[in-house]
Amino acid sequence: MAAYDTNTTNSLIHLYRGELGRMVSYRIRLDTTTNWSIVTNAGITTVALGNTTIPHAVFLYAMFLTLFFLQLEARRFRVFEISHQRVRKLEHYFYQDMIGEAGDTKWHTEMLSNLKAPKSPVSWLHAIGWRIRRNYLWLYSGLLIAWIIKLDFVEGQAASFTEVVTRAGIGRLPGWMVVLAVGIFYLILAILALAAGGHELDED
Repeated sequence: MAAYDTNTTNSLIHLYRGELGRMVSYRIRLDTTTNWSIVTNAGITTVALGNTTIPHAVFLYAMFLTLFFLQLEARRFRVFEISHQRVRKLEHYFYQDMIGEAGDTKWHTEMLSNLKAPKSPVSWLHAIGWRIRRNYLWLYSGLLIAWIIKLDFVEGQAASFTEVVTRAGIGRLPGWMVVLAVGIFYLILAILALAAGGHELDED
């Protein structure tokens, strides 16, 4: 059992409470960002599918607007993970010491280093991937399906796949280029999601 004086013990307890409060606060912020994205996409989809005069390009706009929410949520997730890491370290080592089990004393140095120079354990790209896996996979899937429905049915049922691709054109930009760009965009999202899945991350 590690020996902690009263001041050190009280300081670590206050640190735990503070980091736990910050973690809860950022968890709420994460949920808020997701809710913004859901409400925005639901509104755009409802209006676009219900009005034939609205061009299909509105769904492309929604995809990039969702990307803004995704990167904002990834940034918040990285900050959340800083507090999450500290809370887990205190629970695993400090309280383990307090109840009588000998723990690894190297955590003191690691905690001090992290407090001096906070660094998220999750990179920006991995944070993007984790948020895609957690929430945005379904949002982007819904937008893709809605876009296809808009092209295929709302503007009059297409006779063939070629016609659907042709309808995807925007101004002088041919449909095949738009479809290719969307395909590449979704491929990148899938790669980021799969890459994030290869790294263990405790989100409890």
